[in-house]
Amino acid sequence: MTAFWHSVRHARPLAVGLNCALGAALMRPYIQELAKAAPDTFISCYPNAGLPNPMSDTGFDETPADTSRLLGEFAAEGLVNIVGGCCGTTPDHIGAIHDAVAPLAGRPLQRAYFYKEAA
Repeated sequence: MTAFWHSVRHARPLAVGLNCALGAALMRPYIQELAKAAPDTFISCYPNAGLPNPMSDTGFDETPADTSRLLGEFAAEGLVNIVGGCCGTTPDHIGAIHDAVAPLAGRPLQRAYFYKEAA
């Protein structure tokens, strides 16, 4: 994640993040590393509702309570600014995510340390 960030930071993106492929629990270490590497940029996280499971009624195992709890933890730890859901998430997931993160303060951005202002 750190190498990825350093390869795109010259473009000064408004936000950078991860979506799809994994559920929130498995995304945590990557989001932690990205938040540490990019303290001056908004971080987004749009996980799946867990890993695909064809035996599940919905095709995924994470309930709205599971996903919202995990993304609420990410927000409380100051790891993310933008959250949502990808594959397997439903309007119920998005509503629960909103309820989990709405009362929390946004992740503060540090002043850009990579770029120096002209003297």
